[in-house]
Amino acid sequence: MSLRFRQLQAFHAIMETGTVTGAASVLGISQPGISNLLAQLEREARLPLFERNKGRLLPTPEAELLYREVDTVVRGLDHVAQAVTDLQNKHPGQLQIAAPHLLSFGFMPREIARFAESRPNLSVSFQSQYSSKIQEWVISGLFEIGIVEMPILHDTLNYQVFEFETLATFPETSPLADYDVLTPEILENEPFIVMGPEHQTHRRTRDIFQSAGRNWRTQIHTHLSENLLSFVKQGMGVAMIDPFTVTFDDESGYQTRPFRPAVMLDLAIITAKGRPLSTIAQDFLAQLTPSIASYATHSETGAAAS
Repeated sequence: MSLRFRQLQAFHAIMETGTVTGAASVLGISQPGISNLLAQLEREARLPLFERNKGRLLPTPEAELLYREVDTVVRGLDHVAQAVTDLQNKHPGQLQIAAPHLLSFGFMPREIARFAESRPNLSVSFQSQYSSKIQEWVISGLFEIGIVEMPILHDTLNYQVFEFETLATFPETSPLADYDVLTPEILENEPFIVMGPEHQTHRRTRDIFQSAGRNWRTQIHTHLSENLLSFVKQGMGVAMIDPFTVTFDDESGYQTRPFRPAVMLDLAIITAKGRPLSTIAQDFLAQLTPSIASYATHSETGAAAS
């Protein structure tokens, strides 16, 4: 088997954009060129990677597994290409940071913009992704700094954990606005909009209701904090939402109250063990740490246990 990078790049672009058209736009080549590269890859790998249904490409389970391996390779070479460009343009360095989606719609753009104010030639590589993937990226060196939701999955990471209190968020006109503090007794049988069952806020909210002997009614499951808030604004129910999403949302349509016992969200800033940070990463970390700590109720520094 002789796989070529261009084939993997085309496959990666299709998985990222969902269409041949989108992949062609990202890579700057024709749609027939993308289709030809995909056909070559399927022949070389001897695997069906997509099902064709009415002009749409639906990834097979084999494609999903391959994507996880290809993702790091493609992004790694993209970083190499960017590094060469930076050297050619004599950029002083590149800030490489990845964060979960909940920080990507307000907090991180603000922090990066603040950092760039005194660095007009700064080159930035910022990616929003799920926490498990971010940990892999930092370990592999694709990103110097990561922010992730707990737990830490690898023993090759240094980390500093921050605890954040989530807020009970509900539609603007809800009678719940009459309360200063919300509890399981008050919210029993209220429809909840929740993250998936493995998410820490899901498990902690469920445990609190169970300990109180109250029924927790989950109605809508989603995977992004922005989605939680959008459903709240549509009057669909109550959600436990992190302070970043609430702080950086400029729209009306909802209110928040403290919830007791508190439902905490744990985030960590991570770096790779044994790999010194660049000067630019050290400078950004010095700005980032107190900034994110200003939203936290507690922090703790450590290294992942073996």
